[in-house]
Amino acid sequence: MKSGVVLEGGGMRGVYTSGVLECFLENGLFPDYVIGVSAGACNAASYISRQPGRNRQVTIGYVRHPDYLSVKNLFLKRELFGMNLIFNEIPNTLVPFDFTRFNQATEEFVIGTTDCVTGRPVYFNKSIFSKDILTIIRASSSLPFMSRPISYGGYLLLDGGISDPIPIRKALADQVKKPIIVLTKEKGYRKSKSSLSKLTSYVYKDFKGLGIALDNRYQLYNDTMDFIETLEEQKKAIVIRPSETFNIKGIERNPEKLTMLYDRGYLDALGHLTDISEWLKKEPVN
Repeated sequence: MKSGVVLEGGGMRGVYTSGVLECFLENGLFPDYVIGVSAGACNAASYISRQPGRNRQVTIGYVRHPDYLSVKNLFLKRELFGMNLIFNEIPNTLVPFDFTRFNQATEEFVIGTTDCVTGRPVYFNKSIFSKDILTIIRASSSLPFMSRPISYGGYLLLDGGISDPIPIRKALADQVKKPIIVLTKEKGYRKSKSSLSKLTSYVYKDFKGLGIALDNRYQLYNDTMDFIETLEEQKKAIVIRPSETFNIKGIERNPEKLTMLYDRGYLDALGHLTDISEWLKKEPVN
């Protein structure tokens, strides 16, 4: 039965996912299918390319770099995260990404983005778009209000977390029968309605579909979490989430706090390894 890993985004909270995937990598756990949005997609790439320690080096190791994450970036370049540093200088020069190993990997890899015109998700599969993988992950990681949209494939794209924050339904539609879902917030977390509705209607006045998606994203997220918790209760999915509450925001720059969250991800995954191994051998619950 087709197994898969589903990865939430979450900005710098994604270091939790980095820790989880490092544990998977060390223990040779590679599913048939991987899907992620935003930071989840970023983490997935280094996991699929079999590069131990790379996610930690890129995120925690560079978080204090002046161009990695700063308000100065937002004012000067209209992007909170230094996208050229993250998606050009780091993978091509500073911490080289192993494109050869990535392309040789047999796992199906799907990246979720959001179409600015319709506000609906657009998915890209590694098997078709591998040569442009950095551009696509950049699009999936381009946060609303804090990044410029990315033009690719006839679309104008933003953060995949807007239209499909935790792409479990896409995984199920792609015939994944045994999903392992990695979340970046503790159990019971739910989003509140954004207070930026007026700003949304101004900034994205030419993209009504995107505006609707942004206004409704809290409800979509909460509905998705309800669905995931139901799957978990019915033993139709294994969910890995922070077992402790960390007061870490998506723009955290403290390496010590991020390291704690990374380590927690590693340990939480380690604690699930036996259950995952046994579960993957069983027939799925109907």
